[in-house]
Amino acid sequence: MPGGDLALRVCSALVLAPLAVGVAYVGGWPFALFWSLAALGVLWEWTALVMPADRRSVRMTGAASLALAFALAATDHLLAAIIVLAMATLATVALAPGERRIWVAGAIPYAGAIGLAPIVLRSDDGFLAIIFVFAIVWTTDIVAYFVGRAVGGPKLMPQVSPKKTWSGAIGGTVAAIVVALAVAKAGGLAGLFAIAVLALVLSVCAQAGDLFESFLKRRFNVKDTSHIIPGHGGLMDRLDGFVAAAVMATLIGLVRGGFEAPGRGLLVW
Repeated sequence: MPGGDLALRVCSALVLAPLAVGVAYVGGWPFALFWSLAALGVLWEWTALVMPADRRSVRMTGAASLALAFALAATDHLLAAIIVLAMATLATVALAPGERRIWVAGAIPYAGAIGLAPIVLRSDDGFLAIIFVFAIVWTTDIVAYFVGRAVGGPKLMPQVSPKKTWSGAIGGTVAAIVVALAVAKAGGLAGLFAIAVLALVLSVCAQAGDLFESFLKRRFNVKDTSHIIPGHGGLMDRLDGFVAAAVMATLIGLVRGGFEAPGRGLLVW
């Protein structure tokens, strides 16, 4: 990455990271609205990526369903929100061009996951859970980039992302575990071995999400999904690792804590 692009990326992160943390701290409707807008932006980018034209009906259907689903999730009606997204996905299949139906329909669950996962995870006063996921995803991304450039070595998946290395992936994961343990200690959490394993799983998920988005861009021959964030590209480029890690964290939290306490389910071991 050229020095100018790196400087832009750092400046963007210095604006976006405090904003994301601040909104997470406030919680409630501001938090739900923040992630709803992010999801709508991702819907826009995904459809632009996979549909060369005639996107209006898909975007209108998707935007309406996402808005309804996020409102339901923010008022503790998660099952209803999931049903709305499932029905919207089926509707999108009917509206999309035949040769790209599966790709177009993927916009709804992907954008839906970006909005639903944080809203659900934050629902039981889960500020620490959100910070925990942020810390893992951001540390993985930053350290993997710099270790990969400094150490180099065998490529992680060259047919999908030619620049990513095994050294970067391992370095990012190790650093994410260390930072996750620091967050856990600062938050007074017990079960540090379980926390370390959890950080390992979420870091791997974040990197898998990054690789999936790289595959998607290579499949449709684009470099960035948009240019909305200087130095980063689009929202999908910035949130690819977060969505995968947040979905996994939310599923773990729901399995262990139920709908009433997904944040505690994630962190209390």
